[in-house]
Amino acid sequence: MPLALILSSYVAADRIGGGAQQFALCACGIDPVLVPTVLFGRSPAKGGRGKAVEPDLFHDLLNGVEAEGLFGLADLVISGHFSSPEQVALACETIARVRAAGRAGAYRPTPIVVVDPVLGDMTKGLYVKPEVAKAVAEDLVPLADWITPNLWELSHLTGREIADAAGAIEAVRALGKRALVTSVPAGEGEIAMVFSEPAGSTLFAHARRDGVPNGTGDLVTALFAAGLVEGLPGPAAAERAARAAAMAVEAARDWGAVELPIVALGARLMRPQADLRIEPLV
Repeated sequence: MPLALILSSYVAADRIGGGAQQFALCACGIDPVLVPTVLFGRSPAKGGRGKAVEPDLFHDLLNGVEAEGLFGLADLVISGHFSSPEQVALACETIARVRAAGRAGAYRPTPIVVVDPVLGDMTKGLYVKPEVAKAVAEDLVPLADWITPNLWELSHLTGREIADAAGAIEAVRALGKRALVTSVPAGEGEIAMVFSEPAGSTLFAHARRDGVPNGTGDLVTALFAAGLVEGLPGPAAAERAARAAAMAVEAARDWGAVELPIVALGARLMRPQADLRIEPLV
């Protein structure tokens, strides 16, 4: 069974961050190992209380995972939310150690590193400390095989004003990374993801919905990464992730769920049927 190492937040009562990603990866047949960067009972956006994992403890947790022999078995590393530059530095060190570890018994010959640069969004702006954002941009993003920023985060990383898919593609190319960019404005009443790699770019648009539960970006990152581990080409992994995210949003609305129903959807996340408008881009 493939194994994934997740370095991100854990929120007990909400389907966001690394806590949500572990459920999504399980649905894809990937064994998740979550090393939390923060611990909250409920989302801070709802007034939840918790605390960041101290760097010394984060270091000890990572050492324990390595001592169990799991760095050499990790087929995927997903990074998300960090609360301190020290955590970012430890994440960078961990990625190097995972890549250097022997691969005997691993599912893949080499691990895939997907960095979701969790920095902020269009509504709130930067919601991590500036020094964390700097460390993510300068130290962590360069280590990624793929990045999955939202449009605001891509703008912050590149120092560019980005308003549409064309601007997103230009920014990704300037950054020199393969990317799946979320929260991109598209046609009237639509929201989109833009997949971009040197071989080409594709827009995946679906209907924009009000009152969407938090965590869609976390879900997209996990499902996109799962597709890459499975061996899907990048565009196919992106399409499946986009359809699954749209399906989860519709299911939450239909079922009156306040959180994304990741567990209830289960294996259907790998066979999503949601409608998309797919447009190849230059």
